[in-house]
Amino acid sequence: MIAASASRCITIGSPMKTILCYGDSNTHGFNAHTQDRFSIDERWTGVLAQELGAAYHVVEEGLNGRTTVWNDPVEGRMSGKDYLVPCLASHHPIDLVVLMLGTNDLKKRFAVSVFDIAYSVGMLVNIIQTSGAGPDYSAPQVLLISPPVVGKLSAYAEMFGDDVQARSKQFAKHYRLIADQYRCHFLDAAQVIVSGDVDGVHWEADQHRKLGRVVAARVKEIFA
Repeated sequence: MIAASASRCITIGSPMKTILCYGDSNTHGFNAHTQDRFSIDERWTGVLAQELGAAYHVVEEGLNGRTTVWNDPVEGRMSGKDYLVPCLASHHPIDLVVLMLGTNDLKKRFAVSVFDIAYSVGMLVNIIQTSGAGPDYSAPQVLLISPPVVGKLSAYAEMFGDDVQARSKQFAKHYRLIADQYRCHFLDAAQVIVSGDVDGVHWEADQHRKLGRVVAARVKEIFA
């Protein structure tokens, strides 16, 4: 979690806005080179916090392996749906949820289409919008991000299958329809960043910087 420094000053009458970033290993900041985690300043959520400044509080909620709604039969409890409600309650009041999930749902073990993944994301958007987790128990706004296209796989080839790149190219089309259905904000990450060459799923540090800056610009637009 990225908290504002105690030395930051917020103008009286202008409360700090809370941005909850809910995602998987790329929101967690997994570094495919080290099998560890990028530093807080390298992760896209950290870049987002730096770009937004003292008027915003950015909360990281990324989990390696997290799916939209499916509990993983191999890795255990990974359903984003199961943890979402307590997460929203824990960080209340939340002004905006930046939601980016779906890549892990492409694993062969789940055997679901991108259409179904998108509708699963829609379930999460609905939970957020009906949660009362916003200021004065209102609905937080949602920025739905469709994940970037999966790159050339190495260690994960058997896990995701040969057609994963083609399937991941369908994210933006289906997620945009969900954003329209639920009247939430939308961003296609594939227009901004690419997945890394190390394992085809996780991003390089420069891609984290790109996404963090673009998301920051969108957040500023939303609250303008």
